[in-house]
Amino acid sequence: MDLEQINAIERATRYGRAEVFRIGLAVIFLAGIMLYVRSIGADAPNMVMLVAAAMIGGYMAMNIGANDVANNVGPAVGSKALTLTGAIAIAAIFEASGALIAGGDVVSTIKKGIIDPALIGDPDTFIWLMIAALLAAALWLNTATYVGAPVSTTHSIVGGVMGAGIAAGGVDIVDWHQFGQIVASWVISPVLGGAIAALSLYLIKRRITYKRDIAQAAKYNVPLFVAIMAWVFATYLVIKGLGKVVDIGLLPAVGFGAIVGVIVWGLTKWLVARPSAEVENSKAGVDTLFTFPLIFSAALLSFAHGANDVANAVGPLAAINEAVLQGGVAAEAAIPSWVLLVGALGIALGLALYGPKLIRTVGSEITELDRMRAFCVAMAAAITVIIASQLGLPVSSTHIAIGGVFGVGFLREHLKTTYRQKINEIEAHHAGEDREKVERLLKEFDEASFEEKGEILKNLKRKNGGATPISKRDRKGLKKVYSQELVKRSAVFKIVAAWLITVPVSGLLAAVLFFTIRGMLLP
Repeated sequence: MDLEQINAIERATRYGRAEVFRIGLAVIFLAGIMLYVRSIGADAPNMVMLVAAAMIGGYMAMNIGANDVANNVGPAVGSKALTLTGAIAIAAIFEASGALIAGGDVVSTIKKGIIDPALIGDPDTFIWLMIAALLAAALWLNTATYVGAPVSTTHSIVGGVMGAGIAAGGVDIVDWHQFGQIVASWVISPVLGGAIAALSLYLIKRRITYKRDIAQAAKYNVPLFVAIMAWVFATYLVIKGLGKVVDIGLLPAVGFGAIVGVIVWGLTKWLVARPSAEVENSKAGVDTLFTFPLIFSAALLSFAHGANDVANAVGPLAAINEAVLQGGVAAEAAIPSWVLLVGALGIALGLALYGPKLIRTVGSEITELDRMRAFCVAMAAAITVIIASQLGLPVSSTHIAIGGVFGVGFLREHLKTTYRQKINEIEAHHAGEDREKVERLLKEFDEASFEEKGEILKNLKRKNGGATPISKRDRKGLKKVYSQELVKRSAVFKIVAAWLITVPVSGLLAAVLFFTIRGMLLP
């Protein structure tokens, strides 16, 4: 066997070795959980169930890190504001910090109140129910990550709890009104996130990139947009992150955010105005100004996500710990520090080992994201959560972020199609004239500001007696011809399909697991 054949074998087995390494680290983490939990409660009854639940909780946390965290850092990576390695490092640090600092001392044992724990009187049945729900949610998240579909971890655990709850206590155990709100969030979350992201991008285009002097418009408007983002994110962080440590109302949070926004506006205005920070008079030049805001947004979104979604992993585990040690079923349970640590480390490890696949999906495989577009997605995520939490609307952070990506992508499709139609109208009006003159007019139109473009088109209509040179029927035909698909349709269909089946699949799986566990443990 020559050297070239050996190299070929090395290349062919490289993926397998990397996969074995990842699986090995995950197994070591779960084994460490097993040994630690066994050591702190050696004499407790049902200790085997607590150890098993702790390992499943660690497995769930890793799947949250692998799937859900991509929504926070994916746009920054796709826009090249962050490298993949840098994004993973920032997200891991801030996710773990959010979980440990602001993860909360008490957590609802039944996520979203989907079932009534009082109807499960037997502690053993409750433990089996929660283990089945946790394992089902983790297995579904693992499957979704494998196929590259970002799904809601909250919906996964809700489906698991609902399915295992029905298996344990019948259909009457489910709060169907609450379930209806969760179903509504499948529509509310992506639509609201997409609309806000698209509106943000349109405002940036109108205020900056559609101006004749882009650099000058950027010097005035970029500090304003960054200040708005700082205001939104400071408010978001206080409400959704630190709000778990200190009870803070909306108005104080908004006031604190406004102060932060003013400070950031002054700092950004000074940085952009410096002679050394001369901005290139192009979209690419302005795009670089959004780099640092994107990095900060990825960090803050990760912190808030860690503070909130760690409950998806440790909520059921805290409930099982309470049932094992106290021998009762509680609607709320204190979170021991070791449970919180399992969630924090699991999320960070899952992100590092398996997060890159979903980060690439969110960042580059749905639509092309530059930094301005990614900035709009991040801001939409924070604004939507704040609005929804105050209105009591059920939303999913995953659906919001992906909806934001869809929103900017579909807006780009609409704008490009519309622009191509306007170009065609100009060419049709000047058909038969000297080509050089037509090219000059098209160049003038391309370089004009948004308002100037409108005036050019109005002048064309005046010359044609108020009518456009192309009929309505022809314009419809041109729309189809010049329509550009800037959002990958296969990705849209795959992700939406995964969203729709998340609750049913995790619920069915949890019911099967509950009956299996009960069958194995009953005498």
